[in-house]
Amino acid sequence: MNDQVDEKAAMALEARRLLRASGVATLATQQDGQPFAGLVTPATTHGAEVLLFLSTLSEHTRHLDRDGRCAVMVQGVPREANPQTAPRLTVTGVAERVEDAGLKGRWLARHPYAELYAGFGDFGLFRIVPKGALWVGGFAQARRFRMEEFLPNPAHAAAIAEAEAEILEHVNRDHADAMEAIARSLGASPGAWRLVSVDVDGCELALGDWVLRSCFFQPAAEADDVRRELILAARAARAA
Repeated sequence: MNDQVDEKAAMALEARRLLRASGVATLATQQDGQPFAGLVTPATTHGAEVLLFLSTLSEHTRHLDRDGRCAVMVQGVPREANPQTAPRLTVTGVAERVEDAGLKGRWLARHPYAELYAGFGDFGLFRIVPKGALWVGGFAQARRFRMEEFLPNPAHAAAIAEAEAEILEHVNRDHADAMEAIARSLGASPGAWRLVSVDVDGCELALGDWVLRSCFFQPAAEADDVRRELILAARAARAA
């Protein structure tokens, strides 16, 4: 029984990591029963809710304003020539408009190029509260999660959110070399990479408009765990 629990927890973590790392997704909406799919650029809250910054000029935005029920699918890289070997995750839920400077800043940290139009009046932030999650790890590998299985521990997410600003300030002031080392271990070019966000599952580094996602070895429950994971990532990067 414990092995089954551990396996499901590991799959949920893998699915959540894919969601957080995905800078592009397919959004499915509907109008009068007619399905519609479009490309969107997601980010996630500390609690792994999906954030979208959408223009009213887009058809899917008008759909969501009438009916918030929707689905978002993200996809990883196929392991073989067969596209069905690609891991993917579909999150279903209800989208709602939100006016929250902190959440907008979190979305912009994931998509810094969007600063060019972030102040346009026709754009608005949506948060999708997940109601279901279907993970396909590859060909003939599927798992449907209850939300208490898929979403991170709420207390842990809140603790990291509270400590995030302090962590970012400290790391970028005192450990810029470690951030560059981690970025280079992820295949990036040298440069002044900065830590721009953290959550229970990992962190994001940015250089100009480029953003990289680094997953933690283990989910963090408090600020000290984030510091430990960053130290481990920097040591591994330098050793490599």
